Amino acid sequence: MTHDRQPPAAVSARGWGWRHASRRAWAVDGLDLDIEPGQRVLLLGASGAGKSTLMHALAGVIGGDDEGEQRGELRVAGQDATSARGVAGLVLQDPDSQVILARVGDDVAFGCENLGVPRDEIWRRVAEALEAVGLDLPLEHPTSALSGGQKQRLALAGVLAMRPGLILLDEPTANLDPDGVAEVRDAVARVARTTGATLIVIEHRVEVWRDIVDRVVVLAPGGGVMADGDPDSVLRARGAELSASGVWIPEFPPPIAQRRVAGSGTRLMDATGLGIARVRGTRIATGIDVALDEGRATAIVGPNGAGKSTLALTLAGLLRPAEGVVSATQALTGQLKSTSPIDWRSKDLLTRIGTVFQDPEHQFLAATVRDELAVGPRALELSAQEISTRVDGLLERLRLDHLALANPFTLSGGEKRRLSVATVLATRPKLLVLDEPTFGQDSRTWSELVSLLAGLLDEGQSILAVTHDADFVAALADDEIRLS
Repeated sequence: MTHDRQPPAAVSARGWGWRHASRRAWAVDGLDLDIEPGQRVLLLGASGAGKSTLMHALAGVIGGDDEGEQRGELRVAGQDATSARGVAGLVLQDPDSQVILARVGDDVAFGCENLGVPRDEIWRRVAEALEAVGLDLPLEHPTSALSGGQKQRLALAGVLAMRPGLILLDEPTANLDPDGVAEVRDAVARVARTTGATLIVIEHRVEVWRDIVDRVVVLAPGGGVMADGDPDSVLRARGAELSASGVWIPEFPPPIAQRRVAGSGTRLMDATGLGIARVRGTRIATGIDVALDEGRATAIVGPNGAGKSTLALTLAGLLRPAEGVVSATQALTGQLKSTSPIDWRSKDLLTRIGTVFQDPEHQFLAATVRDELAVGPRALELSAQEISTRVDGLLERLRLDHLALANPFTLSGGEKRRLSVATVLATRPKLLVLDEPTFGQDSRTWSELVSLLAGLLDEGQSILAVTHDADFVAALADDEIRLS
């Protein structure tokens, strides 16, 4: 096999469609599309329009006949996409699923090793790729100690090191801080410019990639192409229509819910002199003081790797503090004797602190979306009628009703995120701990999710959210914890 850079790959689709075995509707259908070698394409569309499905298919990893049904023709570099593996490099929505080896350097080198690149050349590429994505860590740094945003950079570095002819990026900046977004975008632009590789990137927010790409393709929900052309022409002619379908267009910002009720001022939790550690014995930050009140939203912000998710999990009672004290008040503990959430049983947490993890799949337990939403209420031993009422209400409010019988693991990234939020809402806890709650959302589902959370705050629930989403912070946050 050649060790040189692969030539830019063309892409073509003729009446192509894919339907997962657990779904009735086709994720993508009737797609006709041609992408010339070296083109840089921004792939848009509402959440659930099939963007990620198409990317998986182009990378040749969509699954076999036992996982779903495919029709039509999809070709990469003149070959059937399933036979063209290795031509494309794919960065998935969930960077966790692409971490393979225990050390940073080895993980970036893995793809090159599979392509038979000579050893000396591999490590030169590894160093270049890590520098390009701004992941300034020793090669022996453990991948288990990386934050979600750092894992995203790691996955991108692994793809860039392979020097593929087709680069496929599925929301590569979704979990990055603002500086990281610009850094990764610019790194991708440099690679595309210097290698000439064909680039297809999925991103809900147009402004991030608008000046990098030379073409915008918008998938229509249920099949086909809604719009296709150069960015300025498409956005000028179809901006309002695209915004209404959920595409983030800077000139058409989504409506933001207005809070109606101020927090009660009742204290729910205090943390004093808190030290946090992702891995036992390795402290990320110390000397943190936090106060959480009823009916207020607190945002945890800061750069990737600062410990935002670790702080949230510590306050949620899922990680033990490295030092200091986390103490809940009686307004949150109720009849519990211990004021320390880390000592509470799972059932005690259900109605007190509900946590949405950064990776939605880490909390899925059931075979269908409906059953997933019922897990918590069943654990609380609610009546069948009450469970059904809660589940049906959440399915409708979060636009998941048409997916009630689908397997949670087959949903799009944005749908998985909404489901993970809904599973926590189903038990109606007093404090919601949300890690990147708006990840993967189009502008329509973002607005609906923010409106839902605003309503919960008005009803007296409290929110602690880890986020890089400045619009989310502006819309909901009463207080801010900034880590550095």
